[in-house]
Amino acid sequence: MRIAIAQLDLKVGAIEENAWRVIEVAQEQARLDVDLLLFPELTLIGYPPEDLLFRHECQARVDAALQLILQEVTGITLVIGMPAMRDGRRYNLAVALRDGEILAEYRKRELPNYSVFDEKRYFVPGQDVALFEQAGIQFGLTICEDVWVAGPVADSAEAGADVVLVLNASPYHRGKAQQRERLVAELAARNEVALVYGNLVGGQDELVFDGASFACDRRGEVVLRCAQFREGIWWLTLDAGGNPHADTLAPWLEPVQEVYEALVCGIRDYVNKNGFNGVVLGLSGGIDSALTLAIAVDALGADCVEVVSMPSRYTADMSNEDAAEQARRLGVKYLSIPIEPAFQTLLDMLTEPFAGLPMDVTEENMQARIRGLLLMAISNKTGRMLLTTGNKSEMSVGYATLYGDMNGGFAPLKDVPKTLVYALARWRNRDGEVIPERVITRPPSAELRPDQQDTDSLPPYEVLDEIIERFVEQDQSVEEIAAESGFDRAEVARVVRMIIRSEYKRRQAAPGIKITARAYGRDWRYPIVNGCL
Repeated sequence: MRIAIAQLDLKVGAIEENAWRVIEVAQEQARLDVDLLLFPELTLIGYPPEDLLFRHECQARVDAALQLILQEVTGITLVIGMPAMRDGRRYNLAVALRDGEILAEYRKRELPNYSVFDEKRYFVPGQDVALFEQAGIQFGLTICEDVWVAGPVADSAEAGADVVLVLNASPYHRGKAQQRERLVAELAARNEVALVYGNLVGGQDELVFDGASFACDRRGEVVLRCAQFREGIWWLTLDAGGNPHADTLAPWLEPVQEVYEALVCGIRDYVNKNGFNGVVLGLSGGIDSALTLAIAVDALGADCVEVVSMPSRYTADMSNEDAAEQARRLGVKYLSIPIEPAFQTLLDMLTEPFAGLPMDVTEENMQARIRGLLLMAISNKTGRMLLTTGNKSEMSVGYATLYGDMNGGFAPLKDVPKTLVYALARWRNRDGEVIPERVITRPPSAELRPDQQDTDSLPPYEVLDEIIERFVEQDQSVEEIAAESGFDRAEVARVVRMIIRSEYKRRQAAPGIKITARAYGRDWRYPIVNGCL
């Protein structure tokens, strides 16, 4: 018996488009003598559909899409995901169908309600096992979170399943793919049942789905692994006893490469699925904008990327030179607009209200906001979406200007710590210097006042990023961080205060790609007014 995993990039809410994608793939695989085709979780509506599920017309469209598939596809068994109303309740469903008939329905039992998930808002949990038979093999069905606990797979095995098919929309973060493969392999061995795990791929808002679908035999040996961050169809065969066999075991990407590919995937899908004709970004000659540019070009192509250099009276010559050089190397449209005329005009306009007051962060923010205004004007005029270039370290401690360098429709590096920014830049330069070396090696600076460096306001990034990771991702207290890291307690407390006090900025920031276990946005729900910490 021949099985295929359809590792697809689907668009949330594009129900008819997704249905025809299912039909086209299914008809093609039927011609290739595939017997069973596995699709991702919530195939027809996409994942996560969020409050689209509350719209009655969306469910009606999903139901119509299922009927269309039942009419159009013959000669192959399909296992697809969809939301469905049963007895007045909404379920996250897996449906097995063949030749116009529904063979089995399975209702997701474990509804995750942590991190990026909020499924208890939308669905009622199921309780039962669902099996169907084909070619003498008993197939069980489960959905995503069901394999992160013992019960559903064990129940399917006890009910007689030879193979359990798992529909998934498992969002990416660093190290998660390897973790879930180990967990599922252990589950297969413990229950002596084969598991075929099909995952979604592609970007949806802040989330990226990395694919990496796989299959393991009843001993827990992984016999098939699909590529990360790539659409495609992968095949395996089942022998008469239901044991899977395959000859493809895609290698894991290196850790830094994995993050880079996630960022490329996230930008590409956010821009293309939203129908933008390209992107524009400010190129300062610093490391963050340099990396953002490289990722954008890899995602969209040079013709779809435009950069603007906006030097001020404080911008070093090397910054201007490096920005122009990187734009030349990558072949993108490059424009230089000095902001000095606008800055001086604003200073003149504010002479009276600023009289007798020293220059401070106010003037620094004015420069950032001039740049933000220029970039938004170009974005509005050209239809190209503005990418904002700030990283997780800056977003954590508020080292960014509202309505200035935070302007933009999407923030690719929002969940990328500064130390990882450097590692990603080095990785991108592995086969040739795309990012000028001087951009990577020079001390980081916002260049908003004379001789400014980031360390004037912040601890070294090696220290800052560890404090952020421990506080944000591991929920450690100031005392725990100081004790375990050896950092000065007063410094740790200062950083934590900066994180908490910057929540109002993060609430107004552009969405960005999740690559860590806890990203700002869906993962992080802290009150702005907060007397706890």
